[in-house]
Amino acid sequence: MTGPLRVGNASGFYGDRFSAWREMLDGGELDVLTGDYLAELTMLILGRDRVRDPGLGYARTFLRQLEGCLSTALERGVRIVTNAGGLNPAGLAAAIGALADRLGLTARIGYVEGDALDRPDALTANAYLGAFGIAACLDAGADVVVTGRVTDASLAVGPAIARFGWGRGDLDALAGATVAGHLIECGAQVTGGNFSFFTELPDGGHRPGFPVAEIHPDGSAVLTKHPGTGGAVTVETVTAQLLYEVGGPEYLGPDVVARLDTVELSADGPDRVRVAGVRGAPPPATLKVGVTSLGGFRNSMTFVLCGLDVPAKAELVRGQLEAAVGKDGLEFTLARTDHPDAVDTETASALLHVHLRDGDRARAGRAFSAAAVELALASYPGCTLTTPPGDATPYGVFTADAVPQEAVEHVAVLPSGERVVIAPPPVTRPPAAPEPAEPPTGGAAPGATRRGALGELVGARSGDKGGDANLGVWARTDATWAWLRGWLTVERLAELLPETAPLTVERYELPNLRAVNFVIRGLLGPGVAGSTRFDPQAKALGELLRARVVDLPAGLTAGGAA
Repeated sequence: MTGPLRVGNASGFYGDRFSAWREMLDGGELDVLTGDYLAELTMLILGRDRVRDPGLGYARTFLRQLEGCLSTALERGVRIVTNAGGLNPAGLAAAIGALADRLGLTARIGYVEGDALDRPDALTANAYLGAFGIAACLDAGADVVVTGRVTDASLAVGPAIARFGWGRGDLDALAGATVAGHLIECGAQVTGGNFSFFTELPDGGHRPGFPVAEIHPDGSAVLTKHPGTGGAVTVETVTAQLLYEVGGPEYLGPDVVARLDTVELSADGPDRVRVAGVRGAPPPATLKVGVTSLGGFRNSMTFVLCGLDVPAKAELVRGQLEAAVGKDGLEFTLARTDHPDAVDTETASALLHVHLRDGDRARAGRAFSAAAVELALASYPGCTLTTPPGDATPYGVFTADAVPQEAVEHVAVLPSGERVVIAPPPVTRPPAAPEPAEPPTGGAAPGATRRGALGELVGARSGDKGGDANLGVWARTDATWAWLRGWLTVERLAELLPETAPLTVERYELPNLRAVNFVIRGLLGPGVAGSTRFDPQAKALGELLRARVVDLPAGLTAGGAA
């Protein structure tokens, strides 16, 4: 078939809009409906589920969603592809089969496995598989394909391989579909969700629809959404998602390396953006492996510091708690939320967040939280806390490493039960060494300036990858890009976001998008599950940057529109 393949997405994470599956099936024509459930934190959650019950390890929400949608999908010929299988794709496939039997339906179910690796010292260890196992299941007639840990984009790439018959050597087509898959895998984030300029959206961002990628035989795509749904699909909403959780210009995958600096975006009508020009290169010889492990136990208490002498009050608490439970594992963060000459307690108060991480559950538990509460009548004036004493909770740590592609047995289990081993790519290439871009000299436009928030001129999107964060910033006009490119250096970023100053920061340019992307190494410590940072996944880092007041060139105006 040579027409475009319409791939929708109904889930961007475990906990996304429950009704999205029904909305996508009822809202318009689709060939495939995908659902992404797996994030680094999700693998830890599923790992703990499996410890309690070896029959679990998959996203149970998906089963409940499918119960009301499976009949419709089968009737309309919409094929379902999801990574909700998590740590137990065979278990979820069996549960779907039982659901179909209970509903009186006949569903052909395939699944992909082989990602789980034996790491005795880890809670979970999973290689990021590619898309050819999904394609094999679809080629065998599967109505539903369940996977474990595949790359998020593979959920869309697999159906495109099956539709268009691409082989391992069709690198540009695979790269184009990979970009399309990356754009839709976070659901409504490409249709106006979490968008810097949400106030410009037709519905003010109240209920963005979920996305559809119309993938063409050459790998190019048009991003859109069902008619009548909220949000918008514009060059800027697509740019924002393209910058989400990426590093340098090379977007590494198990099947292909997509060159993000070759992506060309153009308007293709209302709520339609064409994604073209993507060039691909052979994949690396290794697969990324995500490893989760239990890091110990954690607990937190927050003191309210009202009025005068806030730093001295915080120091008093620090000394008292260190004397009570010891210094090891204690972290203190003073949030100066107080305002001078305030007329009520809340606006006159700062917050002292105290965290304790320890391998000893007892020390991190009541020994710590009770010691904090015991200071209520024996510490600074006005001492109060936001919560009663509580027990410690376990936290996880995410790390990433790599294994040779041939060391992982990627298996497609077809609806017939036949097991097909997916061979690794015959041609691989070492990833090119990242080359952070140096901004041109003299980029700060001379002449008059005005004080204003950086976000008047630029948008931003940020996110997490383990302990690292990325921060993508795009200019709304060519004139703003000419200024931004030379002005927003690593040094400037350290001035605006001081917490990045002591860290290794890489800077990459994507001129086609009028964007610069920063990778901030180590900002999130042990990752979302173990981070004590106020914004543990760096989701708000971009908005923090946009809120900084700087000297803007007087001749530049906001420009752009959703």
